[in-house]
Amino acid sequence: MKHYKSLSELHKENGFPPNENPLFSIYQCNNNCSLGGREFTSDFYMIGFKKLKSGVILYGRTKYDHDCGSMMFVKPRQIIEMKNLHLDEDGFLVFIHEDFLNGHNLHSEIKKYHYFDYETNEALHLSPKEEATVWDLYRKIENEYNNNQDEYSREIILANIDTMLKYAQRFYKRQFINRSEISGKTVSKFISEMDQYVSNGFLASKGLPSVQYMAEKLNISAGYLTDVLKQESGKTALEHIHIYLISEAKNQLISDNKTVSEIAYALGFENLSYFSRLFKKEVGITPVLFKKQILN
Repeated sequence: MKHYKSLSELHKENGFPPNENPLFSIYQCNNNCSLGGREFTSDFYMIGFKKLKSGVILYGRTKYDHDCGSMMFVKPRQIIEMKNLHLDEDGFLVFIHEDFLNGHNLHSEIKKYHYFDYETNEALHLSPKEEATVWDLYRKIENEYNNNQDEYSREIILANIDTMLKYAQRFYKRQFINRSEISGKTVSKFISEMDQYVSNGFLASKGLPSVQYMAEKLNISAGYLTDVLKQESGKTALEHIHIYLISEAKNQLISDNKTVSEIAYALGFENLSYFSRLFKKEVGITPVLFKKQILN
């Protein structure tokens, strides 16, 4: 599999103009915007906007959803494939080498944007107004990139990248709301999968379900699952797993003659003290005290 370490190599192999900066580059696509037609990885963050007529984008191992104008975000060393892409309108690609972020607040901030981890048909679909906002920021970056870069250029470019990422975060929240009305509430689907996990006896045989497992069952990435649940309910995927299990624990403490430790292990907790701390956090009292109050 091809791995690009330098932007100059990527530009040369894909017929792009020579990059103006060794650690940062942009490319505006006109009708065709493919990258090699094969799987590859790189040392770059990639931000792209495309309105596809036809073609395939694979990110991870799944097809990117690109029915309308959309943005995609790729982190370093993630497998991606872009081939036979024909655009209805112009698009753009932004390449940011990891080292370009050294010493800047974006070096840590960019890791907080979960959409760089989205892998399964969860591109950011933009409204016309949102497209205009993104293109305006791209033009500012483009002007600085092509304008005899000096000691201010990196800061100006990264400031606009930072703004673009913040807008993307906002736009994704809008998308979470709009798409949940179409596809149904993710919280309900999540609870349904938890019910299935428990009824299959997996708590005893496999232990606590991970966020990654739940995301795979819902056919979305773990990052997207956490973000959409946070938007819908104010709680993360892990918090929903904990709430579900504590609810099960309360039911068993009320109705069963099992000890607290037996219930904890039956619910997949390998550590009794962890179960007790989590129970107290959610309920306000320890499971032992909860059971005593019920018995009394």
